[in-house]
Amino acid sequence: MRLDVLLARASERLARSGSLSPRLDAEVLLCHVLEVDRTWLYTWGDRPASTFQRARYEALVAARAAGRPVAYLTGMREFWGLPLGTSPHTLIPRPDTETLVEMLLELAAQPSGRLLDLGTGTGAIALAFASERPDWQALGVDRVPEAVALAESNALRLGIANASFLPSDWFAAVSGQRFMLIAANPPYIDAEDPHLGQGDVRFEPMSALVAADSGLADLRHIVEQAVDHLEPTGWIVLEHGHEQAAAVRGLLQGRGYVAVDSRRDLGGRERVTFGRLSP
Repeated sequence: MRLDVLLARASERLARSGSLSPRLDAEVLLCHVLEVDRTWLYTWGDRPASTFQRARYEALVAARAAGRPVAYLTGMREFWGLPLGTSPHTLIPRPDTETLVEMLLELAAQPSGRLLDLGTGTGAIALAFASERPDWQALGVDRVPEAVALAESNALRLGIANASFLPSDWFAAVSGQRFMLIAANPPYIDAEDPHLGQGDVRFEPMSALVAADSGLADLRHIVEQAVDHLEPTGWIVLEHGHEQAAAVRGLLQGRGYVAVDSRRDLGGRERVTFGRLSP
């Protein structure tokens, strides 16, 4: 069967299954099987697929039709232009989180310094920042050992030497250390949120998604503890739900942070809030 015919059939199947991007999903999965890019696929779509390629591809399409995230099926997701390895032990990096990285880069006014990325997962935030600020040191921590190993492998494969990773339950492993920037994309979804049963999040680890106190428990813990780990006038930058910005600003102001404000994501929603430690 020709590749373009195989692709068309897969796109139709994924559309029927409810995928929001059936053609893109089908193309990404076929590129993964063939180990080519999408330009090659457009150019050589009239080539035949081998029996092995077709069988492997159809198995991946069936898994996607059942809801499995493409990033888990391919083991890869691009973030900030970096191809990051993924795994079911971590959240899938999302474009909206690039807003947090942009904010960190704006605040990194000094030629060098240290960044702490809490709950690093794939290492997306730490690696994106470190790739843009080679004279800074980025440290990512995560309480899940598999996540730390994945982040380390991403850093090694990408050749980003100024990012390192440690196992830690939030600040536990960095006692006595201080940073100019602290970043986090922590769990912030309410356990009763109906969106937990929809889309890719059905397959992502609940421990990385859900927090108590209407999703604010981990955000509150980070805000309270970060004051002991920030350099004088250091900044904290937090990603949160689009309806939580006012609450997070209140947490920061209540703990004495100044210059507190929020930044909107690609969809125009307040998703990143930041503040500076008062001298």
